Amino acid sequence: MTTTKAAVLHAAGDLRIEDRVVRSPGPGEVLVRVGVCGVCGSDATEYSRGPVLTVLPVTLGHEFAGVVEAVGEGVGLPVGATVVCGAGISCGRCKPCRTGRTNLCRSYRTAGLQVDGGLAGHVVVPESILLDVSDSGLPLDTLGLAQPMSIAVHAVSRSGLRAGQDAVIVGVGGIGAFLVHAAVATGARVLAVDRSPERLALATRLGAAATGTAGNVSLSDRLDELGWEADVLFEVSGSSAGLAEVLSAAQPGATIVPVGIQRGDVDVPLGSWTLREYTIIGTVAHAFAADLPRAVELLGARADWTDIASEVIPLSGVVADALEPMLAGRSRQVKTLIDPWIDEDRPAVHTA
Repeated sequence: MTTTKAAVLHAAGDLRIEDRVVRSPGPGEVLVRVGVCGVCGSDATEYSRGPVLTVLPVTLGHEFAGVVEAVGEGVGLPVGATVVCGAGISCGRCKPCRTGRTNLCRSYRTAGLQVDGGLAGHVVVPESILLDVSDSGLPLDTLGLAQPMSIAVHAVSRSGLRAGQDAVIVGVGGIGAFLVHAAVATGARVLAVDRSPERLALATRLGAAATGTAGNVSLSDRLDELGWEADVLFEVSGSSAGLAEVLSAAQPGATIVPVGIQRGDVDVPLGSWTLREYTIIGTVAHAFAADLPRAVELLGARADWTDIASEVIPLSGVVADALEPMLAGRSRQVKTLIDPWIDEDRPAVHTA
């Protein structure tokens, strides 16, 4: 009987590194040897005050990449293939699924939330949520960024942003940084706003044409200084202040995309929004077939992602070095990656 180390959440504040039996994949399933798994805000939320979305106990981790080690009946993926996981498990039969909007599946589940995920040495998941990226030429550490990049790709796609337009991105954190890269890739001109000088410098390296320091100059004034009228405004911080800035700066006809989830109820001046003919776009997760391949393509368009994820930590450090720093707002890097096979921190590898 083969076992694997896994980070299993039992209750809020109770995450245990356990030995779990590695089961054989059933029909339509794949056994993946996890190479790296990212830790995100959803993991931190579940650890701090879950269960919110999780069904406990569960192995956390939905941002993983690895190698196919075994396959079940009817699976087309070859053993040895390098794969990234889209995490969202959809039925393929309901109306949203039939139109490609698998993220809105009526029976949607997520590996790492409702079923065991990738903060483990091995994980068994449906073939339908794995993308074969063997030909990408990208290292596993870079491929570990594919799932969060796909969230940004989806938000940009939903917004309708296109070449020649001006976009604002408020909040250059774990998703905001990827959003800058994805927005710039459309040919749009991007203004990135954050409180952190380091994150604004990162946004510039990712292609932002201009930056603004939140709290120093209002977003409206910064746009006036630049002579821009934003076509699309992405609010990624999830803060009430960020949303207020976006709403204050949005001109009639603008598209507003609240990517960050507000922590409380928001008063909606619907009459004003109607008269200004705003387009308000919701966005959640990603549509596997459309967004994940594009995410991998965008990762390959940049030579080095060390400024996003510079080091990789072992599974034993997931609480002290990933979840708790994230909750305290003092993460050492934009994206924290976990390698379940190491005992000490190592530099991330982003060069093929």
